[in-house]
Amino acid sequence: MKRRILVVEDNPANGELLCDWLEAEGFDVVAAENLEQAFNALKTQAPDAVLLDVQLGAEDGLTLAAWIRKDPALLNTPIIGVTAHAMITDHERVLQAGCNACISKPVDFKLLNQQLDRWLQLTATPKRI
Repeated sequence: MKRRILVVEDNPANGELLCDWLEAEGFDVVAAENLEQAFNALKTQAPDAVLLDVQLGAEDGLTLAAWIRKDPALLNTPIIGVTAHAMITDHERVLQAGCNACISKPVDFKLLNQQLDRWLQLTATPKRI
């Protein structure tokens, strides 16, 4: 069964690039361009991971990370923050807000693949019979 990734990205070109790459890697992808779409997608079906643009135009993407961490059904969902800011303090702020990892734009797809592998393996739970 394909792993489902929610991509929250307000820039259409960046969103398309991320979604196309994830689909080529074998993931089922749901895209959201803003917080409202992201909240609706999360309420419809929980993803296996969230790829979250930290700055969604005028909206703070970290608001979504905080909301996910407060929802018992989504609490353990891995969140990978994506930011155009490369300073260590920016990455620390993203991690403190509830993201499991943070990567800089332009996205290094090898690094993204490593992070997805890491966090999806950590959240995999054996099925009980």
